[in-house]
Amino acid sequence: MSKSPFLAAAILAAAILTFPVHAQDTKKEAAIKPADPESKVVLDSWNDIGRKLVAMAEDFPEDKYDLKPTPAQRSFAEQLLHAANANYFFTDPAMGKPMPKEEDPKRSDYKTKADVVAFVKKSFADGAAALKAKGDKGMSDLLVDPFAHQQVRVLDMAYGLIEHSGEHYGQLAVYYRVAGLVPPESRPKK
Repeated sequence: MSKSPFLAAAILAAAILTFPVHAQDTKKEAAIKPADPESKVVLDSWNDIGRKLVAMAEDFPEDKYDLKPTPAQRSFAEQLLHAANANYFFTDPAMGKPMPKEEDPKRSDYKTKADVVAFVKKSFADGAAALKAKGDKGMSDLLVDPFAHQQVRVLDMAYGLIEHSGEHYGQLAVYYRVAGLVPPESRPKK
């Protein structure tokens, strides 16, 4: 009989000691971080695809920059130039400048790997600067999509160009595989 009061006291003490721990866990779960502002989300996406394309531009061997998986396709360098230049169809009107005159820059104007890398870096940096300049209040500003001939919000046009860059990223991953290489993003992480 003398064990019962001791056992009851031990159970009560265990219950009391675990209650504050459980209450703290509940408070942690209840504290939900608010959503990031629209401008930060789109800027993060812009910078992420830019980082991936820059990494490919820097990594791919210069002697393979004119590789085409088939004769009808753009070369590796032409893919990068096209994707980078397309950014200006967002950046220029977002900053109040006229649209680019051409969709595809001439490869002959970007003779070296360093020239192409610099152009890719600049196009994504210019786009990031435009997004920062617009901020949250400017995400709903209207631009004219030159291909759809329709008004679109800054946010929507930026996402359209992010998606376009993602398409070219996927195409460039194939160029890597055709060349017997592994794209930077597909390599094992250290």
